[in-house]
Formats: sequence, C-alpha cells, structure tokens
Amino acid sequence: MIARGKHIQDTASPTGYRPAAVGGASLAAALSLYAPKGLAQTTTPALMPVSSLSGGDTAFMIVATALVLMMTLPGLALFYGGMVRKKNVLSMLMQTLTITALVTLLWWAIGYSIALTPGTPWLGGLSRAGFAGMTFNKASGLVAVSPLAPTIPESVYAMFQMTFAIITPALIVGAFAERMKFSSLVLFTLTWSLLVYAPVAHWVWETSGWLNGRGMLDYAGGTVVHINAGVAGLAGSLVMGKRSGYGKFSMAPHNLVLTVIGTGLLWVGWFGFNAGSAGAADPRAGMAMLTTQLGAAAAALSWTGVEWATKRKPSVLGIASGAVAGLVAITPASGFVGPSAAVLIGVISGGVCFWGATQLKQWLGYDDSLDAFGVHGIGGITGALLTGPLADPEIGGTTGSLSAQALGVVVTLVYGFLVSVLLFKLIDKTLGLRVTEDEEREGLDVTLHGESIE
Repeated sequence: MIARGKHIQDTASPTGYRPAAVGGASLAAALSLYAPKGLAQTTTPALMPVSSLSGGDTAFMIVATALVLMMTLPGLALFYGGMVRKKNVLSMLMQTLTITALVTLLWWAIGYSIALTPGTPWLGGLSRAGFAGMTFNKASGLVAVSPLAPTIPESVYAMFQMTFAIITPALIVGAFAERMKFSSLVLFTLTWSLLVYAPVAHWVWETSGWLNGRGMLDYAGGTVVHINAGVAGLAGSLVMGKRSGYGKFSMAPHNLVLTVIGTGLLWVGWFGFNAGSAGAADPRAGMAMLTTQLGAAAAALSWTGVEWATKRKPSVLGIASGAVAGLVAITPASGFVGPSAAVLIGVISGGVCFWGATQLKQWLGYDDSLDAFGVHGIGGITGALLTGPLADPEIGGTTGSLSAQALGVVVTLVYGFLVSVLLFKLIDKTLGLRVTEDEEREGLDVTLHGESIE
C-alpha cells in the first residue's frame, strides 16, 4: 500500500506492497495488525514478530527476486551479447557481470537507504546505510520489516529492489556498446546509480517522494527503470558519437541465437519483475502476470507486422525486439490494467518502438547501438503515458491521471538526460570515454580484456 497525498491507495510498485490478509485496508490499518505501537504512523522500517509475516508471500518474493536477477544474468547479457559483433561479445558479458557486482555493493552501502527509506521529497535518509538495522533475531523471534512490504522480511524486500537497481544501468550499456572504456563504464555506473537512479526511485516509489505525492503511477519501473535507462543511453550515444565505420560497414549481430535465448530469459524473468511487484502472492500478482504476457505477445506481433509491411520480411531480431518493447511498455501499467488494456498497450508500443528504433534514430542521426533508447526509452514513455487513462480502479485501487504521468515522464527525461550528459562529459575530461580507433577496430574483447572467441 502506498500513501499518495491526502489519501491511501494500493498503487505503484515496487513499493506498492500490501498485506495479503487485509486487502484494501489503509496502510495504517494494515500495519496496526502487526506493528509495535507507533509503527503505523511511519514508513520507517522496524522490528516485528516473525509470526506476523506470511510464509507464502516470502517464498513468492524470493522466487520473484531470483527471476528478476535472471533477467540480467544471463538474460540481458545474452540478449545484448548476441547483437554485438563477435569481437565485442565478451566485453558485453563482462560489463553486465561487473555492473551486477558493483550495484549490489552500492545498494548495500547507501543506495537502498537513500532510495527507499523515509526522508525529504527528494531523497531518502541514511537509516539503512550498510543495511544497518536489517536484522533477524531468531532467539527473540523478531525480524526487520519495511512498512512498504509488511508481510515479508525487509531483507527480501531490499534484495528484490536491488535487482531493479542492477538491471537499470545494465540496460544503458546497449546504447554505446562496442566503444566505451571499461574503467569509464565502472565510474559512470557508480555515479549514475547514486545521482540518477536512487533519487528517481525515491521520487516515484517511496511514500515521501514528490512524484508519488503527485499521484504518478509506476507499478514496476516503466519510469524508474526504462525511461531512466533509455534517456541515459541516449545521452551516452550523443556524447560519445557514432561507432567507427557506422553507416559504412556492416555491424550486423554476430549470433541471433544468443539474442533469442536472452529474449526468452527476459520474458520469463519479467514475471518476477511485474507479478513480484505486488509484494504478495495474491490476485493482483496474478493479474500483473497475465497482463505482462498479453502485452509482450501483442507487441511482438505488432512490431513484426509493421516490419513485414514496410520491409517485406519479418525478422527474428524484430520479433525479439518487439517482445521486449511490449514487456517494457506494460511494466508501469501491469498492476493497474486489465487484459484488454494490456493488449492495447502492446499493440501500440510495438509499432511506436519500431519507429523509435528505426525512423527516429535515422532522423536524429545518433548511434544507439542496440536500441536502448528506441526500445526502453520510447517503450517506457509509451507505457507510462498510457497507464494514466487506462488504469482500472477495480484492479489497482486508484484512478490514473494523464497529467501526473506526463509530469513524471518529462521530469525523468530532463533530469536523467542532463545529469547523464554532465557525468559523461566529466568522465571524458578525466578518464576519457572512448577507446582508441585502433582498439575499436580490433575489438574490445582483446584490447580491454585480453580474451577472444575463436
């Protein structure tokens, strides 16, 4: 349950959690069933009896967390790895693995605390830095629990949120694949996660966040994850410039089999992403799972249909990209809409993202290597805006507002773009962003990592 402004609603996720046993009751009423005196009036995590938690919800969320991590490792790694040229596939896998490890420790150190604990409307506090207070005392039967997920241990909630923080910067690297220094990527990931991801997550998902208070709906990350990642990728591709030989030589994917395997892992893992964002093994999780499947399927066929009509041949890369576009677009809406609306979102997003990955990129002349902005940025924008008019109050407990959605979209685009450009330029002045032309020509696998695929 999430407090929005002057009223309490079952709303945006991943902080859209509610106790399964209490249905649509207010957050205060729900917490009063379990909480020590005073906890119902705050969103600060606190110790609660283990007996107050739900074993079913906890098991469900552990599985959902594993599924979301699978989306990055190996899903996204293979999806992106298959689309780059053979001489760069190991560098793509290395970047994905490194981001996973870096963000894991950053989330532990400070990311979780400043993103998803109470604070100002702009940023959370430091009460959970280093996961302080996230304890389990078996002898006393007490465990730390966040009021944003009151039927599961806070450790599971924080881990679930960590997987979202991990995949977001991993998505960005697709925009400037095959040309960025590894050291610069490491520095960008650390600074961007703290300066962009954590604040936007707080604005949208934490009850004290200012966009949350304005009524913006983002069930599982259309804005926080996909628009955020897409616009950062666009910034990077613009600052870094095009790949050497772009438009002159073939840069076709080296192994679409890997990309299709990655697509399948992303698709299955997305059920953890969206259904898990219910925070409980309940009917809303089931609806989110259904709408996710419908949105992905509709977008896959929509993209393929448009491609078939315009290019005369439906491609494997096209249907894979369309499926991911549909998954992206349904993400902010999945816990707020019904089946028919999910199909509509999928159909629209498939066509719009095809345009974003082809015509828009051609018109503006940037080299978004793996269409991070064309799929995730454009898909996130499409899904976020459609969530407003299509939200069904019987499912999500709230009505949507197109103006609130548009505000969140514009703010995220502007803030994410400007800060990302600044970070890229500062890193360029210090470490340098791009490998040399000779290194790029030889391939990043050998020049940066001393390895290659024979």
